[in-house]
Amino acid sequence: MTQKAACELLHIPKSTLSDILHRTIVRLRTGHRLKDIDTIGIDEISYCKGHKYATIVYDIGRQCVVWVGEGKGRETIDVFFSSVIKDVQREKIRFAACDMSQAYMGAIQDWCPTAILVIDRFHIVKKLNEALDEVRKEEWRIAEKDDRLALKGLRWQLFKHSRNRKKSDTRQLNALKRSNLRIFRAWVLKDEFEAFWEYEYQGSAESFILGWLAAVKRSKLKPLEDFASMLRSHWDHIIPFIKTRLTNAVSEGINRIIKIVKNRASGFAHLTPFTDLIYLTVGDLDLPAQIPIRHRTI
Repeated sequence: MTQKAACELLHIPKSTLSDILHRTIVRLRTGHRLKDIDTIGIDEISYCKGHKYATIVYDIGRQCVVWVGEGKGRETIDVFFSSVIKDVQREKIRFAACDMSQAYMGAIQDWCPTAILVIDRFHIVKKLNEALDEVRKEEWRIAEKDDRLALKGLRWQLFKHSRNRKKSDTRQLNALKRSNLRIFRAWVLKDEFEAFWEYEYQGSAESFILGWLAAVKRSKLKPLEDFASMLRSHWDHIIPFIKTRLTNAVSEGINRIIKIVKNRASGFAHLTPFTDLIYLTVGDLDLPAQIPIRHRTI
């Protein structure tokens, strides 16, 4: 139910409902202790036009949001580790997932030095797709008018996972071997990289990556070489995926719910009302359960 619908049902102004909701959430969360957290995820979301961001900390095990802070830099995430969570709780964090933000990675390594940090699979795949798309753009820029016909509409075909492609899509991409060998090589390397996520043994995964990196070097595709350099620099936080299978998939699922909340309100000018609704919908505290039984209507 939207706030507008709730206001109409209760016959009160929207500002009154928002104020009641905020005071209730603040009261219930005051003194609320975070339960022992074993695995955390950290990500950022935008809440208003003009590049206003908030940092979200997730309890991946319980699949909920435990904290929302304004901003996306190191100062923001340090507030969580220094003020919200206690020393004993930080020591119990065994795994952490985030993107390649130096702010988030640095904070996790400094505050939770014993935790295994895993860079989120989604962001690695996104970077690889961006490298592939850069190869496509380079070829588009230098292609003649007639040659561009073979490249038109390829972008989303190239991004598709192999299991999601139709046979007609594969035939179209294989035709690049004749019309544009550079894009074809980039696409093949991207498809081959999918196998990394299926390995169960770290040694086998490392051998595969080394072979893949050698193939990228032979390809002489600058965007793919830059991606390969990124893999090497973050090697210690990518390989642990094989043992942990840790991703930010839970966080991405929660983010979809958060985006629905934001879209319903057509965005938020301030973070406070947005934070209230995040805690209400996907927070770690079951707010309806805090209502005394005698005051419940259902």
